Amino acid sequence: MMARPRRIIRPAALDSQEPPARHAALPDVIAAVDLGSNSFHMVVARYSHGQLIILDRLRETVRLGAGLDEQGRLRREAIDAALACLQRFGQRLEDMKAGSVRVVGTNTLRRARRRGAFLDRARAALGHPIEVISGMEEARLIYLGVARTMPSEPGRRLVADIGGGSTELIVGEGLQTCKLESLYLGCVEMTARYFGDGVVTEKRMKRARLAARLELDPVREGFRHQGWDHAIGASGTIRCVADILRARGNGDAVITPAGVNWVIEQLLRVGDSARLRLPGLPEERLPVFAGGVAILAEVLSMLEIPQMRVAEGALREGLLYDLLGRLMDEDARVCSVRAMQARYHVDVVQARRVEATALDFLRQTSLTWGLTEPEAEQMLSWAAQLYEIGLDVSHSQYHKHGAYLLEHADMPGFTQEEQKILSCLVGAHRRKLHLETLEDLSPPWHIKTEFLIVLLRLAVLLHRGRSAAAQPRVELTAKQRCLEVYFAKGWLEAHPLTAADLEQEIEYLRAAGLRLRIDRDHP
Repeated sequence: MMARPRRIIRPAALDSQEPPARHAALPDVIAAVDLGSNSFHMVVARYSHGQLIILDRLRETVRLGAGLDEQGRLRREAIDAALACLQRFGQRLEDMKAGSVRVVGTNTLRRARRRGAFLDRARAALGHPIEVISGMEEARLIYLGVARTMPSEPGRRLVADIGGGSTELIVGEGLQTCKLESLYLGCVEMTARYFGDGVVTEKRMKRARLAARLELDPVREGFRHQGWDHAIGASGTIRCVADILRARGNGDAVITPAGVNWVIEQLLRVGDSARLRLPGLPEERLPVFAGGVAILAEVLSMLEIPQMRVAEGALREGLLYDLLGRLMDEDARVCSVRAMQARYHVDVVQARRVEATALDFLRQTSLTWGLTEPEAEQMLSWAAQLYEIGLDVSHSQYHKHGAYLLEHADMPGFTQEEQKILSCLVGAHRRKLHLETLEDLSPPWHIKTEFLIVLLRLAVLLHRGRSAAAQPRVELTAKQRCLEVYFAKGWLEAHPLTAADLEQEIEYLRAAGLRLRIDRDHP
């Protein structure tokens, strides 16, 4: 395990601004943990006067990606190594509160089959929940980490990050991304496939580079059309090559095609990656170095990059700043929800009505149903804002269209699990209630989401008429898997369509093992 000294990240993009006011709920210390395919990383930082001051860095080479078997399941030895690492990380994080730590899994955990059991054990070892993020979200966070930790400069940046299991390419300007891609192209898999025994020959290197070229070819024209002014590299392989070239005498550590070709020549000269000795190349990088260099050579070649500078920040720093944004009411997920509403022409006024009613119902039932955490309110709120997005596809079965969009769309800021929760909520907000999809959610969300579905369904039902008129006060009492709803005396008699809908809702919920009781004469 390696520790690095404390360092200050100065977000140059904000140098010309006053430091943001400290949010009342902002913790003194925040942390980010990245469960990568090659290494696990942890960064602990304090936010002070517009800067993140790095207090601690921990890194362990776990090679989780090499632990996937032919069926996509994690081998026992990989699980044991990962859990042992997370227990050590957990000791550093044990005094930190929930909400001040973000933990993400990347390519290997995206690919792993039956990962739920591992994630449960990993959460217990670390003491904090683990989010599995999509490749596009990983790309967004990488760019955020790069942009926040590099000097401000005009023009667009191309950012490349070669990880253990995937390669991310991003074009952005300032703090905003313009184009993102995540390719199934990582140094762990590439090395295992072409240099598994450590032997490096010219023939093997050509085959590895051809494989990288084939992955890059479909996205090449899109990036070249987008255009950029500066090329930036981030993370393990690229930083390692930069260190080698700096030690060779390239003082500014700029990576060039000629420099990478020189590194490849050293690999070919030695013929065995385990025996390669170059200043700036740590021994722990050797088992995955050949595959990473092959990818880097083709990134430079395919995208015609004459030189690439190296960034200090990447995914971990992006996680820190994204967490900071959430704590300071600058949540990227809020922007994603608004973008989805605009893209799918949501009736925002109607969505606000449903949201207000659903959140009122949540306040009345949260204690009994165990929905007191902020995440429950967020999920219900966002589901209410997006429950009609499927109408832009077709009115018939629109709830199913909406569920599909929410599960599969690129929604910056959201994890795969969060999108799945939203998908389940929207997909079950009307008609017959099918709860099989909840089985794919991690505990305890497979139960909590069921209760949130009931509240959303009831809120949507009461606003079926889309009327701007004020709704009557509706009181709820939750009792385990039963919900009692109280209406003012005579109101349901004056609204027979709502009464009929509620009778049908009773049957829908009963078929799913839930009870709904209606009191028509509440004083």
